[in-house]
Amino acid sequence: MQIQLIQSKIFKLRNKRVMMDFHLAELYEVETRTLKQAVKRNLTRFPDDFMFQLTKPEWNELITNCDKLPENIKHNPGTPLAFTEQGVAMLASILRSKKAIEVNILIVRAFVLLRQYYMDYKELKQQINAIEKEMNMKFKDINEALKYLLNPINPPREPIGYKIKKNNE
Repeated sequence: MQIQLIQSKIFKLRNKRVMMDFHLAELYEVETRTLKQAVKRNLTRFPDDFMFQLTKPEWNELITNCDKLPENIKHNPGTPLAFTEQGVAMLASILRSKKAIEVNILIVRAFVLLRQYYMDYKELKQQINAIEKEMNMKFKDINEALKYLLNPINPPREPIGYKIKKNNE
């Protein structure tokens, strides 16, 4: 199983990166119903920052915007559970199969990679903004110098020195 496959199943909801219960069930090779039952039996292990249930509007928006969802899931009357990175890690303690442990390791690595990409992106964006600001200041100085040279503030002065009269004067 590739980390890219797992990364494609990570969504951003409520400003958190999450995985849906049906994707996790697929990865763990269990039924979604089984996964939800295990979570309900251990609900105290899943506070709101580990897991939350999508609202109907959130679920409808996800269905509308995401074409990666399985068809049978889209028409399910209930809304799915969303698990944060910590919630996924907690799932490993309640799903004790060898497959669950292997998949959990891959999922945690995928979350770590996403976080690293985000940090690299943020750092790169800051560097670009700094360069852009520096270039804007330099171009501003160049523009001011060009304007001054093309449109001098003081009009040209009369020449200094002796004036020679021409014959017609």
